[in-house]
Amino acid sequence: MLQTLYDYFWWERLWLPVNLTWADLEDRDGRVYAKASDLYITLPLALLFLIVRYFFELYVATPLAALLNIKEKTRLRAPPNATLEHFYLTSGKQPKQVEVELLSRQSGLSGRQVERWFRRRRNQDRPSLLKKFREASWRFTFYLIAFIAGMAAIVDKPWFYDMKKVWEGYPIQSTIPSQYWYYMIELSFYWSLLFSIASDVKRKDFKEQIIHHVATIILISFSWFANYIRAGTLIMALHDSSDYLLESAKMFNYAGWKNTCNNIFIVFAIVFIITRLVILPFWILHCTLVYPLELYPAFFGYYFFNSMMGVLQLLHIFWAYLILRMAHKFITGKLVEDERSDREETESSEGEEAAAGGGAKSRPLANGHPILNNNHRKND
Repeated sequence: MLQTLYDYFWWERLWLPVNLTWADLEDRDGRVYAKASDLYITLPLALLFLIVRYFFELYVATPLAALLNIKEKTRLRAPPNATLEHFYLTSGKQPKQVEVELLSRQSGLSGRQVERWFRRRRNQDRPSLLKKFREASWRFTFYLIAFIAGMAAIVDKPWFYDMKKVWEGYPIQSTIPSQYWYYMIELSFYWSLLFSIASDVKRKDFKEQIIHHVATIILISFSWFANYIRAGTLIMALHDSSDYLLESAKMFNYAGWKNTCNNIFIVFAIVFIITRLVILPFWILHCTLVYPLELYPAFFGYYFFNSMMGVLQLLHIFWAYLILRMAHKFITGKLVEDERSDREETESSEGEEAAAGGGAKSRPLANGHPILNNNHRKND
């Protein structure tokens, strides 16, 4: 049974063009070809990434945050209350007015005290500025290094300048060490993002992030199996080109450097639109959709690869919409919070300060600062 499933899964007609077999991709004459077994190393590498990330956040990001005066803030904790806690965990974090009145009778508290308890309880679950800064620092460091390394690996290749050369000799295209390590490191990193997504800061686009990570892992893995490596390296470098800009904008946002954050965000938005909505669909997708058909009839791998590219493109359009909406509010002076994904609770600190300080007036803050709160995905 298992052997039958294995044979069907690796059926050559699924992965390779007609009249080609796996025997055509066996190593020979010093030429090395991509193999599915190569990807086994990405899982232990993903765990290694998580370990490196832990120490990076502890010994690099945390001291950097201290230099920028980003500190953990002491928050008022909700007093223990079994009735309210049970409702919070099972029914919702923001009870309606009718539910507040019912909880007030059940707990013996006033309606205002119930609302205050839920506000404090939500704030307990909100990620701190320091946590968000650590995450942004780690991703900024990886994306920047990955982009530089990726460009170094492909900038001297002929297919970087002539898309038709992506398919020259396909699929009998041997791999080189720089391509191998570029693939293994990128795939390992996205595995690590997927493993840590439950403990990371939960963004507004949480579901889209999961879809993105899964689609990216499938796309990278499949492109390795089917030897779409030249196209894959171009796609990965294209995605990394804007991600590090976004993470750096978030870092400056959390540090309270408003003007720097906004300027970097403008650059990010321009690069994102150009790379994801212009270069990707009109160059890369054209390359993967049109040129292969000049060499081989369409096969399952062709349809599957381009379908996954379509999923990523839809996510790019979704994120571009949010970015443009945020840019519009930025230009008109109406921008209050991050449109993409960094929304925590829309509670300001005003309620807590009033409770703690006898009703002292305070203005609403976003993440501790009344400034733009920029965020990504990607991504990719």
